[in-house]
Amino acid sequence: MVLTGIDMSISAGERIGIVGRTGAGKSSITLTLFRILELASGSIVIDGVDISKIGLHELRKKLAIIPQDPILFTGTLRDNMDPFKEYNDEQLWGALESASLKEFISDQENKLDFEIQERGENMSVGQRQLVCLARALLSDCRIIVMDEATAAVDIETDEIIQSAIREAFKGRTILTIAHRLNTILDYDRILVLDQGRIAQFDSALVLKQKKGQFHSMLADAGLLNAL
Repeated sequence: MVLTGIDMSISAGERIGIVGRTGAGKSSITLTLFRILELASGSIVIDGVDISKIGLHELRKKLAIIPQDPILFTGTLRDNMDPFKEYNDEQLWGALESASLKEFISDQENKLDFEIQERGENMSVGQRQLVCLARALLSDCRIIVMDEATAAVDIETDEIIQSAIREAFKGRTILTIAHRLNTILDYDRILVLDQGRIAQFDSALVLKQKKGQFHSMLADAGLLNAL
């Protein structure tokens, strides 16, 4: 089993940073949340509902993910943001503004009908990631999962994305698999995984003082004085 004896509760609106070395089980948690991997035992309960008891479509409509590799398909920006035609132009522009993309799209000749090439090759990695962010904003999902969403972007773009996340996702539950520790130091709690088990689970400040695995990770990243 990749995950063993994981037992935890997360409150609505909490921001949880998930860290651990390669193979610790970080991505497996998100895969089980979306039921891409089904549980062999145990359960995941959201708002009193066991997610194994509802349909996949219903479950996944309630969750949003901003993945490490931004997924765009050939078509217009409008189609990428709103494939089921559920939102009006004002809502689309609002999501773009919150994702710091409004200026870029406003400069394009076709605006919301800007044509995105295969895999988004006519946009930078950072811009593609911001489109995924805008899509998540538009969905109004209460649970947002970020799977090392800024691993492939430069520090400047990372800061733009992190700022947008802090402002736009206020009040939502956020689970972030962190690529850079500094992006989650102000989160409510940090989940440290080790070989599929919970090694530590508390605020960054408390974990720093305990001088365990998270303390070592902070030291390796040169961030001991950042708290």
